[in-house]
Amino acid sequence: MVKKTVKPWQFISDEGAFTLERPEASSYLYFPLANEAGVMSAITPTLNGDIKSSQNAFLLTPVSAEDLHNNKSSRNFWLYIEGTGAWSVSGSAPSQVACSFQEDLSEKVKLEAGFLWHKLIRENKNIGIKAEVINFAPVENYKTELMMVSITNTGDKVLKITPTAAVPIYGRSADNLRDHRHVTSLLHRINTVENGVVVKPTLSFDERGHKANNVLYSVIGTEDNGDRPVGFFPEVEEFIGEGGSLEWPEAVVCNVEPYAAQGQHFEGYEAIGALRFKAVDLLPGETKAYIMMLSINEEGNEKEISELVDIYGSLDKFNSALERNKAFWKEKIERPAFHTVDKTFDGWMKWINLQPILRRIYGCSFLPHHDYGRGGRGWRDLWQDCLALLIMEPKEVRNLLFNNYGGVRIDGSNATIIGSKPGEFIADRNNIARVWMDHGAWPFLTTKLYLDLSGDLDFLLERQEYFKDRLISRCTEGDTEWSIEQGNKLKMVSGDIYKGTILEHILIQNLTPFFNVGMHNNIRLEGADWNDALDMAAEKGESVAFTAFYGSNLLEIAKLVRALKAKKGIESVAVAEEMMLLFDTLDAGANYDSIEYKKNLLKKYFETCKHNISGKTVEISVVKLAEDLEKKGNWIINHVRHQEWIKNSEGYQWFNGYYDNDGNRVEGDHEYGTRMNLTSQVFTTMGGVATDEQVECIIKSADKYLKDSKVGGYRLNTNYHEVKKNLGRLFGFAFGHKENGAMFSHMAIMYGNALYKRGFAKAGYEVINSIYAQCVDFEKSRIYPGVPEYINEKGRGMYHYLTGSASWMLLTVLTETFGVKGDLGDLVIEPKLLASQFDDQGTAGVEALFADRKIKVIYNNSKKLDYGQYRIQAVIINGSEVGCELTGGKAVIKRAVLEALEADKTHEISIQLSM
Repeated sequence: MVKKTVKPWQFISDEGAFTLERPEASSYLYFPLANEAGVMSAITPTLNGDIKSSQNAFLLTPVSAEDLHNNKSSRNFWLYIEGTGAWSVSGSAPSQVACSFQEDLSEKVKLEAGFLWHKLIRENKNIGIKAEVINFAPVENYKTELMMVSITNTGDKVLKITPTAAVPIYGRSADNLRDHRHVTSLLHRINTVENGVVVKPTLSFDERGHKANNVLYSVIGTEDNGDRPVGFFPEVEEFIGEGGSLEWPEAVVCNVEPYAAQGQHFEGYEAIGALRFKAVDLLPGETKAYIMMLSINEEGNEKEISELVDIYGSLDKFNSALERNKAFWKEKIERPAFHTVDKTFDGWMKWINLQPILRRIYGCSFLPHHDYGRGGRGWRDLWQDCLALLIMEPKEVRNLLFNNYGGVRIDGSNATIIGSKPGEFIADRNNIARVWMDHGAWPFLTTKLYLDLSGDLDFLLERQEYFKDRLISRCTEGDTEWSIEQGNKLKMVSGDIYKGTILEHILIQNLTPFFNVGMHNNIRLEGADWNDALDMAAEKGESVAFTAFYGSNLLEIAKLVRALKAKKGIESVAVAEEMMLLFDTLDAGANYDSIEYKKNLLKKYFETCKHNISGKTVEISVVKLAEDLEKKGNWIINHVRHQEWIKNSEGYQWFNGYYDNDGNRVEGDHEYGTRMNLTSQVFTTMGGVATDEQVECIIKSADKYLKDSKVGGYRLNTNYHEVKKNLGRLFGFAFGHKENGAMFSHMAIMYGNALYKRGFAKAGYEVINSIYAQCVDFEKSRIYPGVPEYINEKGRGMYHYLTGSASWMLLTVLTETFGVKGDLGDLVIEPKLLASQFDDQGTAGVEALFADRKIKVIYNNSKKLDYGQYRIQAVIINGSEVGCELTGGKAVIKRAVLEALEADKTHEISIQLSM
């Protein structure tokens, strides 16, 4: 195979804009373009990709990753150049495609991109022509992607050009790609209007049935001075001609006169927004530009077409919209901002800031690798994405958290179909009785972060509804009394909707799993845990990893309960009468070593709340409640710490994390080789199950069996060398891909976070830095700035942008590496920076939000001391030293000190570090 020279992308501004030469020489690259109105696009260096607003409204043909090089149905803009012939700004003509495999090119291509705009620059020196193509989704409330093509004569002769925009209009549901593709084209009603082509299908054929369609799809355009097109080719077959294609269309190649004018109507054919602009003599050095608006209007508002022309239909208007776009996204992601010796890292982290916002817009769907979803987010996503929002947009999060708790069932499980509105949960339309055993653990983790940043303990006492559908007893049974007409709210015997405190919701989510154990007294794996592909061990499978997570949660909840008394003077809290069964240490007889005892108690609880509950509540002492939770949490820690600590034949030690569906321990020595999982080490380390000595052993074992520089760090698991059908479908994947042994960013970053938390900063830095180094090594990763879901066996980044690992990367770097975090509302400064992360002057800093104040924390380490050597000697705010609690490497600044600062300024907090 020919080895091509690959230059890396480089940042060209402090605002995160970057450039990449020859982007078309790397396969599978794509870039997101989106706005908060709901347009979701993907664009490639050849202008491929798609544009959509939902699963059922695609303007461009839906694409998966392989379509990026197979699909011809993409954005394009053609020039017929007199004396030369057809030339494409996307490079799709056959002669241009061949150029990408050559080193010495007559046609040069460069990409520039930023938040969230995409520019492609293509220049052909032989012809003497250059094209710049800029695409972005405007910040205004339009489901529109804007596209500007500017053409410059770089030669010394006049070029006579005839321009034609060519954007195929798919105009229907993604389901129709293989289901009634031709039949649904018969629904198309195509109209040519003053500035372009509009398609409004009569009906929609999709999973919702056959319904009257109201969605308009349009491709409209103007010249830079506002002049409209001179004609149109609205049907694909007429545009390409017999024997032609979208990569060599007869209408352009033969410079055919357009056959359609404004005001014409066509029916029943595949549509294309092919807009012919008037021919122009382009003088040497002269530039001519064209603006296209690629739009979806789900309300069928035909007036929007003229609105778009009025707002964006000239070069000046397009450029103004672009500047508004840049300003909007700059403000959106400006904090946190990191300042280290490595400026590339600082810029890379800005793209990490963007990724959780993209997840909120796209969900886990609608980008080329994310072709398995139909929009929306899952339960786990709701809570993980809030981690980043708490850091970036904290004012919005309280309501989000409150609404999300409305998805909890009284049996401790939760809704898995999330509606489009905040707090909207829908009964399972597919009758799939499934529960992910880890789902109950995440809400508390996110809520704890919120409470630490805000000090808002009153949130725990807010009352929220419970979700109710036909599934009961953690989805193992059906409620024969329930019907969809009753709605999705848990009711009391009286028929009224029951509401419990947020604390009560948290308790139910963490207590019912405690009793739901398997034959080794660990919590059952059920449908799966965090690793969704561990989905074939529902009967006898156990997740030790998440047993540890729940154990640490129980201890942390106990601390919060005690804080209610210490900080708020609250002596007792109300819980549903039925829940008193779960606080079994209040009476004698609790026996947590007995598996049967736990299972019987849980069964008894489920019996009390099958269809509804009494509505009666009981006041329970916060002290007794905390003691009950501590007994349960400590039992888990002792159990896992001793029963699941293993040693293999080579003398390495770590935690076993799973039991398979035959009840066998998964990790350790095996006839096919050593088996180790990273997840098993993360939660035992993060939650304090592992002792310091055990953490040291885990590090050695992970370095031995999981670390691999080829994939950018730590693999998710070792190679099991079998399709392990008694544990999960992941073992059917090739090793080194996705959940089977890839460097799976989410868990790897959490491993780094856990190591930092436990004070193993050098090991934590190694994890985070190895991921960063792999991602920015473009020759290996072949991705734009940011973190992907995973790194495959060849070192390529996969499933870019839409990954919860971005939230964890942001959280880890801010709260652990830079040590800016909260403790029930107070600001804690506890840096774990290594000497190598400070600049030549010994400084490093971060800009963040805390207590509704903009703060800039600057660490001064003039002697370049390493972590473990330095201590905090003084805290200076805006030039004045402030009194605060100093303990070694940690300082606690009371919230009142920060709230006394002006709200509309950035406040500098200088931290003096020394021996």
